[in-house]
Amino acid sequence: MERTAAETQSRQAAVVTATPSPVKRSEPPVTPRVSPLHVVKAIHTLVWAFFVACIVAIPVFAWAGRLRAALLFIGIVSLEVLVLAANAWRCPLTAVAARYTDDRHDNFDIYLPAWLARYNKEIFGSLFFGGVLLTALRWLGWLG
Repeated sequence: MERTAAETQSRQAAVVTATPSPVKRSEPPVTPRVSPLHVVKAIHTLVWAFFVACIVAIPVFAWAGRLRAALLFIGIVSLEVLVLAANAWRCPLTAVAARYTDDRHDNFDIYLPAWLARYNKEIFGSLFFGGVLLTALRWLGWLG
């Protein structure tokens, strides 16, 4: 029995459509979800870095004789000290981070090594005090 070209094409089309496709449908890409704790830790780390930069800038500007700039940074850091004092010497972001974890290691709320998080106030409080002292000595003319 002879088939016409149209019948042959029709049969081939039926075979092709009946054969399962080896290509699987791809699922939509999954967007990774960032946890609120990671967001708080990142913000806390950025705020910390800003204040560390201010603290380091104080003696640099004081030594260079740029006392107004040193006083500006002393004012900025003093505002942070007031915020810490009003919150029992804890950063308000620590309380926010505590909502998202039961972890209470020294660095649970910030991306810092544990030892630096533990001694943060002692280290940078001393540097701040030294910068304020240097600024005062330069202001009074007792140091160069």
